[in-house]
Amino acid sequence: MADAPLAGAGILVTRPAGQSAELISAIEAAGGRSIVFPVIEIAARSPQDIASDLATLSEPDIVIFVSRNAVEHGLAWSGDGAIAAVGPATAAAIEAAARIVDIRPASGFDSESLLEEPALNDVRGKTIRIIRGNGGRELLATTLRERGASVQYLEVYARRTPDYPDAEIADLVRQLETGDIAVIIVMSLESLRNLLAMLPESGHEALAKTRLVTPAARVIKEITNRLPGCPATLADGPGADEIVRAIATLVSHSSGQNP
Repeated sequence: MADAPLAGAGILVTRPAGQSAELISAIEAAGGRSIVFPVIEIAARSPQDIASDLATLSEPDIVIFVSRNAVEHGLAWSGDGAIAAVGPATAAAIEAAARIVDIRPASGFDSESLLEEPALNDVRGKTIRIIRGNGGRELLATTLRERGASVQYLEVYARRTPDYPDAEIADLVRQLETGDIAVIIVMSLESLRNLLAMLPESGHEALAKTRLVTPAARVIKEITNRLPGCPATLADGPGADEIVRAIATLVSHSSGQNP
């Protein structure tokens, strides 16, 4: 079944609505069944609110986009500084808008990888604008300030936890308990925490027995701490093909096939 390595397996996709099409297509092209259950909602801030915040900021030397959402909702507010992207998907979104990415990780797809770039090591006296959603990791800002930069945030969207009906949550737990969901895809630590918060205790017990695939080592650490024994696997990267390859290996092993 080389042409259908997922062989009908039910795959829970937790990415925000509107951002999972490529992943869903890759799953279904590999013979899997996508079960779509977003655990984060993305809501754009109003242009008036963004403009009000922008009026308090100075012109940046470097602008960092932390995600595709930041690009979609914040590219118009970037100013004239050099543009940096946290990972390849973010860089691709910038380039799709006909803008040039000046700084990107040579390898990797997270803040740690971006901070290794020479252009972000010698930043003393520079103003750096980080375009992002509400909240999030402070590693970029903290490290860049330690390196002598003046760091400003511009929040252009908000992340929220969806509000599902009880019946829909109960159905999700049933699918976990019966094995209809073979693998859960969790792309970020926030996604994992939201999923756990949305599920009742019985859902935690079922989730702990369900295979989980993530591109983020931080998710592996968190799930190991909170649900010891959960069979979590680290994908090679966040791309749809990389996620599906990791799932295919799990499905192959569970069915006794050679990977």
